[in-house]
Amino acid sequence: MSQFHYRAVTSQGQMQQGQLDADSREQVVAQLQQAGLIVLEIRKAGRWELRLGSQRLAGNLVLLFTQQLAALLAAGIALDRALEIMTQLGQEPRLTRLIGNIHQGLRGGKALSAVLAEQQGFSDFYLSLIRAAEAAGNLGQGLEDLAFYQERAQALKDKTLSAFLYPLVLLLVSALSLLVILTYVVPQFQQLFSDMGKALPLPTQVVIASAGFIRDWGLWLLLALALGGVLLQRQLKEPVFRLRWDSWLLRLPLYGALLGKLEMARFSRSLGTLLKSGVPLVKALQVARTSVGNFRLGKALDDSTEGLKEGQRLAGLLKQQQVFPALALQMLQVGEETGQLDQMLLKVAGTYDREVETGIQRLLTVLEPLLIVGLGMLIAAIIISILMAILSINDLPL
Repeated sequence: MSQFHYRAVTSQGQMQQGQLDADSREQVVAQLQQAGLIVLEIRKAGRWELRLGSQRLAGNLVLLFTQQLAALLAAGIALDRALEIMTQLGQEPRLTRLIGNIHQGLRGGKALSAVLAEQQGFSDFYLSLIRAAEAAGNLGQGLEDLAFYQERAQALKDKTLSAFLYPLVLLLVSALSLLVILTYVVPQFQQLFSDMGKALPLPTQVVIASAGFIRDWGLWLLLALALGGVLLQRQLKEPVFRLRWDSWLLRLPLYGALLGKLEMARFSRSLGTLLKSGVPLVKALQVARTSVGNFRLGKALDDSTEGLKEGQRLAGLLKQQQVFPALALQMLQVGEETGQLDQMLLKVAGTYDREVETGIQRLLTVLEPLLIVGLGMLIAAIIISILMAILSINDLPL
């Protein structure tokens, strides 16, 4: 059982917050709803997140704003009153300022989508869903769909990041361990072997030479790697190079298939959510394309958009590109034939969410032992080379 922090309001708009012990987030929601409260935020006690700059933080703020506003509108509270309640919650200052700006814009007679378009942090995808919900007269449902989309997308991103965090830490620790051994431990034996000259065993000579190289040129090597990273980033801004690079990534063993499934999950969820909200297919495809980070897959979607304008089916157009998973294309074809493309796209997203989780576990199952065994073999090789030199001292002629 875990402890959860919650924020909620009563039907009269009075804010309440506190802590509850429960097995899951869903149990907390059920308990609060039984007490007649409108749930705004639930956070697990002691939860920490690895934040990657201001962009990640802005994404969390947008998600929190969407969740709270959707919950209040679903409870029958008017938009203006809902924003007043959110302003009074005493939240993160940037979120409070954001809500205040939106509230002021609405009081000026603007639509919510128009006010959000003037703020930072709201994507074309977000604005398209809000416009569609306003046109359908169902803003509350549109915000609920947005909140669900953002939660699932964020959960997939967090799982991917968390899964690769341990191998990354292991790799950094391994590199640091080797650096200490080569720059501090090995030089301690160098004086002992200094009079041996060419009598040193070849493995020992290689280890000592490697330690000397890292000691003399290590800083320059790091600078060269950093410069190479900067040059690569600049090259990736060139469309031709980026197309070749992203195409190569998709062909990599294990990682390529995992990357394709991850992008398919993002795209399918984006397109399915847009279509469910009533956005036309061509417009929805153009907006959903922005959720795809791989340039090769993005170009395939751009090419498919032109075919859609000519009346062709989406599944057939994507199949011609030969870069999307076969299972996803079959499911899209069934969705088009049955007139349930939006529902089928969301099923594709759920399917590939699970595929990505399984693929990550398989990749880590291979990667982690390789890192551990590789580090062990390198350290063992260094120790054995030093022992060989020590034992060979008795064989030197007097």
